[in-house]
Amino acid sequence: MVDQTVVVDTRGDARVVRDALGVGVAVGLSGFAFGVTSAGSGLTVWQTCALSLLVFTGASQFALVGALAGGGGWLAASAGALFLGVRNAFYGLRLSQVLSLPRGVRPFAAQWVIDETAAVALAQPSRRSARIGFVVTGLSLYVLWNVTTLVGALGAEAIGDTEAWGLDAAGPAVFLALLAPMLRSGAERAVAGLAVVLGLGLLPVLPAGVPVLVSALAAPVVLWARGRRGGEDR
Repeated sequence: MVDQTVVVDTRGDARVVRDALGVGVAVGLSGFAFGVTSAGSGLTVWQTCALSLLVFTGASQFALVGALAGGGGWLAASAGALFLGVRNAFYGLRLSQVLSLPRGVRPFAAQWVIDETAAVALAQPSRRSARIGFVVTGLSLYVLWNVTTLVGALGAEAIGDTEAWGLDAAGPAVFLALLAPMLRSGAERAVAGLAVVLGLGLLPVLPAGVPVLVSALAAPVVLWARGRRGGEDR
């Protein structure tokens, strides 16, 4: 009986590792697109690599270099990236309960609190499998993301003008690919749609980087509208 339990646990661990590696490899390859986009926006190879090493949250990184490429200043670009990165703090609150890591490990684990690690960890049935999923996803994604970022940045420098090759579209394309699966409810789709309308509509009239900040108003507007409609229904 004991041996059978061990076999079941081992198979469960193997499944978690397999799924976590799948997520880490699939998303980690997107670092190449970020490296190309960042280098094409004017950042050096070292600046590009530093963003992946220290920031390590794809949506915020793409938002930052996208705003810079559009002519926005560092302040506006950083503010837009910060807005997108705030969600990781909420992931951290939930993961702290699920993983229950030792205090000495938490500051290091915080670097890996992103969409993918949260999704894998929170989908597990036990604390043990959640920890395995978090670590394997975080480690594989962090290593591969940084390696492909370097390769992309070096490749962009070798290519020269990324716009001539159409590689300037790689960043927005990957950003949308990462965002689309997260839009599950009607409210989330409404927020995304309104954000797109605000961002594109204000692009010709506001300085670069500012439309991204204004787009953040989409969430409270949609929530207000839904709350008001719910109140009227009652």
